[in-house]
Amino acid sequence: MTQRITIDPITRLEGHGKIEIFLDDAGEVSSAYFQIPELRGFESFCVGRHAEEMANITNRICGVCPEAHHMAAAKAVDAAFGVACLPAAKRIRELIYMAFFVTDHTTHFYCLGGPDFIVGPDAPACERNILGVIRKVGVDIGLQVINCRKRNHELIKRLGGRGVHLCGALPGGWSVALSEEMRRDFLGCAKENIDFARFSLQAFEDIVLKDQAYLDLVLSDLYRHETHSMGTVDVGMAPNFYEGRIRVVDTLGNEVALYDAKDYLSHIAEHVEPWSYLKFPYLKKFGWHGFVDGQDSGIYHATPLARLNVADRMATPLAQAEFERFYDTFGVRGKAANGRNLPVHHRLATHWARLIELLYAAERMQELLEHPDICDPEVRQVVEARAGIGIGSVEAPRGTLTHHYETDERGVLTKVNLIVGTTNNNAPISLSVMKAAKGLIKGGVFSDGILNQVEMAFRLYDPCCSCATHALGKAPLELNLRAADGSLLDQQVRG
Repeated sequence: MTQRITIDPITRLEGHGKIEIFLDDAGEVSSAYFQIPELRGFESFCVGRHAEEMANITNRICGVCPEAHHMAAAKAVDAAFGVACLPAAKRIRELIYMAFFVTDHTTHFYCLGGPDFIVGPDAPACERNILGVIRKVGVDIGLQVINCRKRNHELIKRLGGRGVHLCGALPGGWSVALSEEMRRDFLGCAKENIDFARFSLQAFEDIVLKDQAYLDLVLSDLYRHETHSMGTVDVGMAPNFYEGRIRVVDTLGNEVALYDAKDYLSHIAEHVEPWSYLKFPYLKKFGWHGFVDGQDSGIYHATPLARLNVADRMATPLAQAEFERFYDTFGVRGKAANGRNLPVHHRLATHWARLIELLYAAERMQELLEHPDICDPEVRQVVEARAGIGIGSVEAPRGTLTHHYETDERGVLTKVNLIVGTTNNNAPISLSVMKAAKGLIKGGVFSDGILNQVEMAFRLYDPCCSCATHALGKAPLELNLRAADGSLLDQQVRG
């Protein structure tokens, strides 16, 4: 008789979810599912609201990444109303966004993903958290983490109006200019962020890369998948979190798409499964072939690792040095047929990529604050509502985020569509959970530590399930329990 193992709730993620694992008569894993039982309705209940409200409505989707939705919404409204953002306002938007990236990546490394390495995947569950990390590495490092988040949230609050759920965006601009006093204060913040990012990279090297057991885990086949990679790049093909074109490279590092966000529907389609409220985006160029990886699969990932894989370089010097060391470590720098780096497919390397992005975001903050026009007082302009289509995109810490709005002549929304970072990663997360479960659970034997290693397969993606579930209306969740021969044993449907 089939045995079911349920991990509910899964831990150390934003939002709620569970993992269902089914064993056959021999105790081997026959299937495993990453399920999201949440149901939220932003795409529906925002219809009928004025587009100008969207930056302040959609940032309520999540308390962890409101800045991502705020910026994507602001850019979508700019496009719908046919207005370009004023230069100083655009720099302020990006400055706030880089501060957000620093705080978000810091939170994941030290509080969500990091405990698996710092205190160990087999440590008692009560120790696999930020308190366990502090006990392991010391109170001083814990204070550094707290201070990093504090100083960057203070920047967001002073420029964005609130430390959480900021409210500074205006169509074509920003609500407050940057004063010289703020510029000096924030420049000190940026320099501290650079030091903190370099410290974190050194900690990763000392704790993970110099520990053979951890390094073997990172390099093992257990968490490896060959899928395509997606991320936003600038004109020099370096990652850019705020603006650029979306690039997709295949499993061998060849560019298969490079497009503006407004053209996303020409490249992305969404598959639906009855057992999850999350959709499964895939590349139209390859099509949907089920939960399989490889060159012919349409599945892609959009993560810090994916953003490095699509890039030819980093845009800042310290991050560039780490970028080169990263690909040298895996032995793939410059090894693709086109002279690019071969993609790294070892998914636990996403944690390392996240810290390289942390360093880039800190360096980019300093660049923006040293720009001669950052304190230009011209940050607001008069904008008239109109009928239009606006698509705004940014790189959220956990993947490419797209807001798509359509408005009538009054600027009232008639259509809203969102594809968020975690939605992009839903299919590869499912692949990773299945592979980890099959590789770790043998003969029906498992432990808390083994189940935590299964959770590590989704946790490396830093999923935000609150952001990713937006359907409203009749959306039944159907769960089918099948025997090893495929026959239906039981069915549960929630309307």
